Formats: sequence, C-alpha cells, structure tokens
Amino acid sequence: MSALLAAFAPIWMLTAIGYGVGRGGLLGAGAEAALGRFVFHVAMPAALFTMVSKARPGSFANPSMVAFAAGTALVCGLGFLLSGRLFGRGRADRAIGGMVSGYVNSANLGIPVAVQVLGDASFVAQIILFQVLLVSPVVLTLLDSGAGAGAGSGREGTEAGAASGRGVVVRRMLTMPVRNPIILASLLGLAAALLGVRLPHPLAHSLELLGSAAVPTALVALGLSLRARPADAEAAATGGPRPARAETVVAVALKTVLQPLVAFVVGGPLLGLPGPQLLAVVLCSALPTAQNAFVYAQQYGLDTRVARDAVVASTVVSMVTLSLATWVLGGV
Repeated sequence: MSALLAAFAPIWMLTAIGYGVGRGGLLGAGAEAALGRFVFHVAMPAALFTMVSKARPGSFANPSMVAFAAGTALVCGLGFLLSGRLFGRGRADRAIGGMVSGYVNSANLGIPVAVQVLGDASFVAQIILFQVLLVSPVVLTLLDSGAGAGAGSGREGTEAGAASGRGVVVRRMLTMPVRNPIILASLLGLAAALLGVRLPHPLAHSLELLGSAAVPTALVALGLSLRARPADAEAAATGGPRPARAETVVAVALKTVLQPLVAFVVGGPLLGLPGPQLLAVVLCSALPTAQNAFVYAQQYGLDTRVARDAVVASTVVSMVTLSLATWVLGGV
C-alpha cells in the first residue's frame, strides 16, 4: 500500500496545487485554457514524438496485449454507447465518454506502479504505445468528426446542406493527421522508429525537456478546473439536461471495475496467461483514467465536467482496485 501511495502522491499534489493557484487567482482568468493549449499543442506532442521514436512498434503483438486490448475495446465501446443512450451525448462527447471509461493513466502512474508491484515496467511501455498509436487516433477521429458534423447543422433539412455537411466531415477526417498535433507527432515518431532516425542530441534533449512538462502542466490545469464555476453551480441547482454526476459514476465503474474484470477473464480462463503476466494485465487495466481525456475535452470545447471528475474519482477508487488486484493475484 505504501508503494501505491508513493506513486499516487504526485498526482494528488499537483492537482491540489492547481486548485490552490486557481482559488487564489494567481495566474488570471484564462490560465486553464492557456495551459491546456500548451499541453495539447506543444508539450504533449513533444513527449509523444520522443517516446514513440524510441519504441518498437511490433512489441505489443503478444497474448498479454490481446487481453489488455480486449478490455480496453469493450469498455471504451460500452462507454461510448452508454454516453449516448443514457445521457443523450453527441458524437464528440460520446468519444470522451468512451475515453474516460477505458483510457488508462499508463505513463505517469502506470510506470511507478509497475516498477513497485511488478518490478518491471516493460509491459507498461507496450500499453503506452498501444494507446498512443491505436486508441488516441480513434478517439481524436471521433472528436474531430463530431465537431465537423456540427459545422453543417445550420443547413440541415436541405439536400445540399446535408451533402455539404458530409463533405466537411470527410475533409476534416482526411486532413486531421496534419491538423492534429497529437496524431502528427505520433506519426512522425513512428516514422522515425521504423526508419531508425535519431535526432541530434541538442534537439532530442530539448524535446525531452519540453515533453516532460506535459504531465505536470496537465495536472495543474486539471486542478484549476476544479474551481466552482457559474455553469457548474447552475447545472447542480437545476439538475441540468445532462446529469454529469451520474455519468461520472458510470464511467468510473466501467474504468475501475469492469475493465480489469474483462482483462482478467480474457487473460485467465480464455488465454491462460501465467500468473505474473495475468497480474500485469489486470493491474494495468485497473489504472485510473488518464488526464488526457480532460485535455482533449477542453481543447475541443466540450463539457469537461465528466472528464475532470472521472480523472479525480477514478484515481481515488483505483487505489482500492489496484490493491485488491495485487492481493488476489499474488503480487508483492
């Protein structure tokens, strides 16, 4: 338990610092948006390029990754579906609903937890690559197409307007790899890894320094978002058309309970993974929601309440599920 506490402490502390800074008004009214843009457009692309360019893209083709991917796909899909069916979300918001349900905090929390409990973070590195190269592009495509679908909404009801709307969505999807810094950085990193390209040391070191700012800045921005806002207060008072609290509970349950359970069933009875590998799969599946979900929702101008609250709540709840997984499956 002490090892888990040590791994979680930086997340809570940086989020609390962001909250305190926001309450004190130290950075001004636009700080949250400015920090979010910095993370999305600058720091996170630098971190992703650095990480992917050093990775081996074929490293996640193994039974353990099959079990993890099965849990991720099922839970993300279920989160996407329930976000629309139960809470009336549009496509872009449903993409965030799926992401908060199944996108794990693999980097800044998964690595220290794996090192402490498993004694090795190699499987976490495969998960990072899987989420960056496969899961994130799917989520961002849904976000972008959902945002693009709204572009033609003023002309709905006419055949020309519908055709124009479809054309906008297609153009946005085709050009997204060069417009979206997250996907562009990941693709450039993948190309560098496949071609064996290594950047000059000064440039590579500069990107590493810039990328190291992504996680702490995102957590500070998350803390800033926890301040009470008029929109939040109004939604709480009226109940609102979208009950964010109920949606958060569903997302956190999917993330912290169903995802590790699916990973256990697929990895254990179906694939017959050895004990240490099964522990690694379940433990990583039980990690909380990554703060990337909040950053993506913020940058696409969506309702950030569910993403924000799910990151915080799942981080607290996952302390229990991680401890339980470690105890039941024979971890140290």
